[in-house]
Parts: sequence; C-alpha cells; structure tokens
Amino acid sequence: MKAVRLDRYGDVDVLEVRDVPRPVPAGGEVLVHVKAAGINPGEAMIRQGFLHDRYPATFPSGEGSDLAGVVVDLGSGSTGFALGDEVLGFSLGRSSHAEFVAVPAEQLTYKPTQVPWEVAGALYVAGSTAYAAVRSVDLAEGDVVAVSGAAGGVGTIAVQLARRTGATVLGIAGPVNDEWLADHGVIPVNYGPDLADRLRSAASASSGRVDAFVDLFGGGYVRLAVEDLGIAPERVDTVIDFEAVEKYGVKVEGSAEASTADVLGELASQIARGDLDVPIAGVFGLDDVRDAYRVLEQRHSRGKVVLVTGV
Repeated sequence: MKAVRLDRYGDVDVLEVRDVPRPVPAGGEVLVHVKAAGINPGEAMIRQGFLHDRYPATFPSGEGSDLAGVVVDLGSGSTGFALGDEVLGFSLGRSSHAEFVAVPAEQLTYKPTQVPWEVAGALYVAGSTAYAAVRSVDLAEGDVVAVSGAAGGVGTIAVQLARRTGATVLGIAGPVNDEWLADHGVIPVNYGPDLADRLRSAASASSGRVDAFVDLFGGGYVRLAVEDLGIAPERVDTVIDFEAVEKYGVKVEGSAEASTADVLGELASQIARGDLDVPIAGVFGLDDVRDAYRVLEQRHSRGKVVLVTGV
C-alpha cells in the first residue's frame, strides 16, 4: 500500500509517499481502507520537531490521526463491525495518512450516509478538540465567549458548538471570514490592533464583558484574555500555547480529553441532521501531501484540508 513516511524532522519536503506493507489487524483491531483523512496543524508541528518534548517521533515515522473508510478485515475478537461497513474514527499511532490502517475497534464509529467522505475523514482531531475546548470553559446561556482562530478547522466547529450553549460567540478571524461567521450566528471580530477594546465593544450588546476565551491560534491570545480582558484563568482554554498554560494557569484541554467514538458519533449525527457545518478548505490526493500541508501551514484556510485515496 501507499503511505506517508518521514525519516527526520523538517519542512514539507521530508514527507514522502512510499510503498509499505499493508497492515494486518491484531486482536480487537479493524482494518480500514481509508477513503479520506484530514491533516492538522499539530501534525505539522510534530513534523517540524516543535513538539518533540511532548510528542517525540520515532523514525521512520508514519503520520495522521483522522480517518474514514470501509472495513476490509477484522482481527480476532473484533466486535461491532462487519466487512463493508462505512466508518470514521481515529488512529493514535500516526498511521492514517495511508491507503489502509489498522485501529482498535473502539476507536471507530459508523459513518452516517449523509456525511460526505471528506467531512467524515476530517472530523476526529478538529471535532474532538472543539468539543473538549468548548466544554472546558463551562459556557451557559448569557455568557460571552471569544474564540481565536475561529475560521480554522477547529474554530469553525468550536464556534457552532459554543453557540448551542446559548452563549454569545465572538469569532476572531480575518475579514474574509466575516460573512461565514455571521451566517453561523457568530459576531466576527477581526484580529489586529486594539483587539481587546473591539471585543468588549462587540460584547456590549450582551453583558458588556467577555466571560470566557477559547484560544485555537496561540501567539499571545491567552495573555490578552487574562491580562487585557480580565477573564478568570479557569475559563480560558488553549490548545496550542503551552508556555501560557504554565504562566497563567489556564486550561489546556483538547482532543485527548474527548477522544472517544461516542463523541465522534455525536458530532457525525449532528452533521447528518444538518445541525453542524464542517467546511472543507481543500482536498488533495495522497501523493500531493506536501501541497496539502503548504496550504494548511499558511494558516488562512477556512475549515479542513483533507487527503483522499480514492473516494
């Protein structure tokens, strides 16, 4: 089979698509023919070595967590799925950017027929991260929450989940995303100078204060939330600024806190009902993985970038 491999840390040029042995599912595992697999900023940071202390790589390394595809083989003792089932889920072994992947059955859930392959294959990291981050700041009706990176792969999901709590959501993004955010019930606030004042102004129609902050971008947003906006650290969550976690004592809850098939099933059901929109910024073939990451790493795409192996 074809699979993405890298032999060292570096830029996109270290990514190669190689012929490797097709995995054989172990006991309790399911072999999935991957139709689509999302790519994520965290994977780019791991590839560059920025997260070596937290998530060290062993080379040669595979890549990828998100996946959706068709069950083609079952390991001994595997239950809950049959050959031909359409599933979505996740790998914890950096292995989903490939034509086939073997994962424990409990890391999969059924793919609703109404959910396109590209969306199903892009759901795990962004969906579980958004779910955990929004849950962590304990939103209630009448609250005002700001979300940085509001138009990214995680942000587009997070702002919708936050809206469902009854909170007023301020989405921090570039002006090109104003219309999309407004159409989804979010108040767009463009990043740039005087952001704290503009966030307070946007909140004035509600309480006049910002009660919580979900940081999906880094680059000083935690400092802004705590120091400039005066938000209590226990109501600030970041998924990227680990230094700020140490400095300010804010929360750092993301995909690890919501990595369950039940969460994925809940999100997939919302998508199937039309209650959750997961925009797709770009679709690339597996052989074009370098180009896919070039788009992702510009950090200006709306929604998810996805690899496909033949949908």
